Amino acid sequence: MGKYKLLRDRVVNELAEVRLTQAPAASDGELALAHSPAYIEAISCGTLPAPAQREIGFPWSPGMAERARRSAGATVAAARVALGLGLAAGSRPAGIAANLAGGTHHAYADKGGGFCVFNDSAVAARLMQAEWARQHRQARRPLQVAVIDLDVHQGNGTASIFAHDASVFTLSLHGEKNFPFRKEASDLDVELPDGCLDAPYLQALEQALDELERRFEPGLILFLAGADPFAGDRLGRLALSFDGLEARDRRVFDWAWQRRIPLAFSMAGGYGVHIEETVQVQINTYRVALEYWRKWKSAS
Repeated sequence: MGKYKLLRDRVVNELAEVRLTQAPAASDGELALAHSPAYIEAISCGTLPAPAQREIGFPWSPGMAERARRSAGATVAAARVALGLGLAAGSRPAGIAANLAGGTHHAYADKGGGFCVFNDSAVAARLMQAEWARQHRQARRPLQVAVIDLDVHQGNGTASIFAHDASVFTLSLHGEKNFPFRKEASDLDVELPDGCLDAPYLQALEQALDELERRFEPGLILFLAGADPFAGDRLGRLALSFDGLEARDRRVFDWAWQRRIPLAFSMAGGYGVHIEETVQVQINTYRVALEYWRKWKSAS
């Protein structure tokens, strides 16, 4: 948990252009766009059965429930800013915004797992589709959302929630032999071998983005910029360098920018042997994001 404060402090001290706001708490109604009412109530009241709580990975407390709501609410807020929803007529979207935490992709509609309580990407995707539809009443189809999940672990919860939803494309680039050991089928899964280095990883990412473009036309990207593919991660099993992960981030931000697709990102996993290395991967993501935010700003 300490990485979140360390990252926030570095953003404040090193990236003056980034404006931080308090994460809003997602409401029951917002969470219910992706989660069952019974599960939401159990988390809120602390009545989740003990085995289900153990699957999440940490004990229940009022603070845990509140944090889970705000983690989802932060990705909602970031997506809203990136898309420019709620702005006055003629205003331009920011194009890029972020959640300092989030990326809780192991949460299913009716259960959590792997340190994930509510699925922030799923809640944000569904809520942005609803809000976008209210602003674009003449649109012939819903807002198309692509989830680009580059955490080292497969986004099983996200894949399950959107398994039968053609308006959301789930892409997961992850370690083949890593958690979760029972995976769900994403729209596009790319499995990587243990010890995967920068070059093959970036080649696999390029091919995945080509396939995404061939099959889908997103109006919003939700990017899970996990730090856990890093070579120094305790749970990652891949072997990317700082430079390799920065190149990964640059490719995703550039892919979105070239197509003028608004992008909201979250930090997802990161379990470095040295916590400072995890935070360094994350601050590098923010530096790249800031470069592309400036492009959006100058274009507006």
